[in-house]
Amino acid sequence: MSATVLTAADAAKAKIELITDEAKGNQAVHDVVVALQAARRSGTACAKTKADVNLSGRKPWRQKGTGRARAGYFSSPVWVGGGVAHGPVPRDYTKNTPKAVKKLALRKALSARIALGDVLLVDTFVVAEPKTKQFVTLLRSASPDARKTLIVSEGFDENTFKAARNVATAQLTRASDVNTEHLLAFDKIIVTRAALDKISERLA
Repeated sequence: MSATVLTAADAAKAKIELITDEAKGNQAVHDVVVALQAARRSGTACAKTKADVNLSGRKPWRQKGTGRARAGYFSSPVWVGGGVAHGPVPRDYTKNTPKAVKKLALRKALSARIALGDVLLVDTFVVAEPKTKQFVTLLRSASPDARKTLIVSEGFDENTFKAARNVATAQLTRASDVNTEHLLAFDKIIVTRAALDKISERLA
């Protein structure tokens, strides 16, 4: 399979407007990547407070006359086995990102990778049989030096999907699902012509 480096001229033919200003869009990329990573957090960390621990509410000793410090209950955070003060509670880490910011970040990331020559254009990416060896051979013919490769297509058939499952250094994603973090996380990005048109629609 022959692959060519996607140039700015190729992007212009696909009606993708690239960002040439190095200062533009950097904050958008940061905000979107942080939001994507935050959305993956489970937010289930939870510690018991003094109200939650299963301990008696009895006063350990009388208030005065013992010579010891005042103590009100065994569930106090100062006691071993007591509740945790200001501990984590279940929460939602999701961040709301405007659509315009997401689009700007995707355009900026794609522009940067095209400028570096890391985006490769192919006609199609299809494996004839669900064999990992065939997938690796096809992948190396398109991008022989890449350690991690992202393959973007409009869709994948069952054979291609199954052949790629055991290859940890490659990831398949549809053009409708590719995001800013995808474009930044891989050494090389292989894009089919149909996927490039779909990305163009998303950025329009």
